[in-house]
Amino acid sequence: MSSLRPRLDALIDRVEKATAEYTEPIAKVAPNHRPGAVNLVRYMALRSQDAVEVQEGLSALGATSLSHPEPAVLERLHAARNVLDAFDGQAPTYPMQAIATAYADADDILDANTEALLGPTQEGTHARIMVTLPSEAAEDYDLVLGFARAGMELARINCAHDGEAAWEKMVEHVHRAAAEVGREILISCDIAGPKVRTGAIEPGPRVVRVRGERSAAGELLSPPTLVLSDVPQAEKAQEVAKGASASVARPAIAVEVDGAWLTDLEPGSEVRFTEARGRSRSFTVESVEEDVAVLRGERNCYLAEGTVLSHGAETTQVRGVPALEQKIRLHRGDELVLSTSQEPARIAEGEVTTIGCTIPEVVTALEVGHAVIFDDGAISGRVTEIRTQGEDREAVIAIEHAGPNGTNLAAYKGINLPETDIPLPSLTEEDIAALRFVATHCDIAAVSFIRTPADVSFLYDTLDDIAAAQESEDMAQRVRNLGVVLKIETVPAYEQLGTVLLEGMRHEKFGIMIARGDLAVELGFERMVQVPGRIMKVAEAAHIPVIMATQVLETLAKTGLPSRAEITDAGYALRAECVMLNKGPHITEAIQILDRMSRKLGRSRLKNRQMLRQVGSWTN
Repeated sequence: MSSLRPRLDALIDRVEKATAEYTEPIAKVAPNHRPGAVNLVRYMALRSQDAVEVQEGLSALGATSLSHPEPAVLERLHAARNVLDAFDGQAPTYPMQAIATAYADADDILDANTEALLGPTQEGTHARIMVTLPSEAAEDYDLVLGFARAGMELARINCAHDGEAAWEKMVEHVHRAAAEVGREILISCDIAGPKVRTGAIEPGPRVVRVRGERSAAGELLSPPTLVLSDVPQAEKAQEVAKGASASVARPAIAVEVDGAWLTDLEPGSEVRFTEARGRSRSFTVESVEEDVAVLRGERNCYLAEGTVLSHGAETTQVRGVPALEQKIRLHRGDELVLSTSQEPARIAEGEVTTIGCTIPEVVTALEVGHAVIFDDGAISGRVTEIRTQGEDREAVIAIEHAGPNGTNLAAYKGINLPETDIPLPSLTEEDIAALRFVATHCDIAAVSFIRTPADVSFLYDTLDDIAAAQESEDMAQRVRNLGVVLKIETVPAYEQLGTVLLEGMRHEKFGIMIARGDLAVELGFERMVQVPGRIMKVAEAAHIPVIMATQVLETLAKTGLPSRAEITDAGYALRAECVMLNKGPHITEAIQILDRMSRKLGRSRLKNRQMLRQVGSWTN
């Protein structure tokens, strides 16, 4: 114990000095966040040291394991020091009153900050339930009301989809549902941020496959079906094609033909043609209605643009066949060139493909050795060469990860650059336009792809500009009171978490979202074992609320039956102040189950602390 005391004292000294080192940023935070900012700085100082020997020494004495210091870091260390004093028969070094009330005070601050941002939670629960509204919510009030009755406490609108007219209808439906169920339901809106994507790819040949469906024994279950009209994309033709599809997996194909030729068709007419592979095919007219003909065949075929259809002595050419979507097939060891050029990628057998990037500035920021991740981690590699091709800059990427048989990369798929400093503002012009709507209609803006404290500062400057542009002081104050959630989903944001949070805490209504999807892509799945938990601990030290997002009860929402693992995961997610559910046909059932789980856990756990209530189900 003689060696333990000086080690603990050195740890306390380091934690106490941290406050003085960060006096200026602490002074800038909102008054309600001042205690959290001080404790956050102390926690980061504690975690910057290796305190395992002190921890093990205290635990061996039965004093404390220091396993959960987040709510009140310095007071926890002071309590440990006082225990060592008691072992020596000495008076406590630090006042007992501050230590005794520190955890309760921290919980009260976190609760107040959470309620200010996310609204009140239902009785007996700790975590709120946020539900993503599908596009249908703009037109279907009963859908939103069902969510509210099932337990939705916050509604989420994704501003990457739909538009202001639809968002306004969703807001109206949420407010109406909240009034009907008799409790407040706040509205959070995702601001997409600058999403980096692959560029265009040249379209393939204009060929479509017309096919039916057969049983395992080869019996024809639904025949190949063609719908002919003089305008294939006309609403009537599409409606007929949908109705003529005997199989969802094998839908009817609508194409355009000459109108005069079409008028000669009648039920029972035979239409012959040579399909794209040079094989003869014959389809029979089943019905003709308002210049739209439905034809059925017995054998599959490939129908190309310009294919000649014959009915008796009369012929017509097929038009309106959509071009095939081409994809780049990539294997481990292949190369791919990412370019500032906006020319569509040309795919040629045996050649390295060059593809553009929707934000060319990203390519100029790449350096040799940087990781480049495509399509949510399906493909990844590293930059091996930077070169110039005319006026364009190119990055040659060696593919290190793809499926065993290769993986397709399509146009406009996401690109993650965890090691690259992207020279772009955190909000695009489209984001700022969406933010104006959110600030004047909704309660919370959840901002994506924050990377640095400068990104947070730019966000707040933008909100100030929006507030200044309002015609009334009441509306300006509404904008200033908007809740702000930073989505932690990039490597830089995680690595600079302490300073990002300090900058964010300048705003009174503030919290974070752990967006596990993009975070997993950038960090790699192995690190996701630790990272969400670490982020939650840092946020708890700062006394700010956390929203846990991505794939919570996703299988249940999509299929109606949860996996065993995701129930356990949902239990972990409920340690946060809010849990976000995404869309799915069974989302109402997912809300109900999560609500029941929240009520059970709310009685037995607070954050990472197990409440030692009686377990009535144990008989021995």
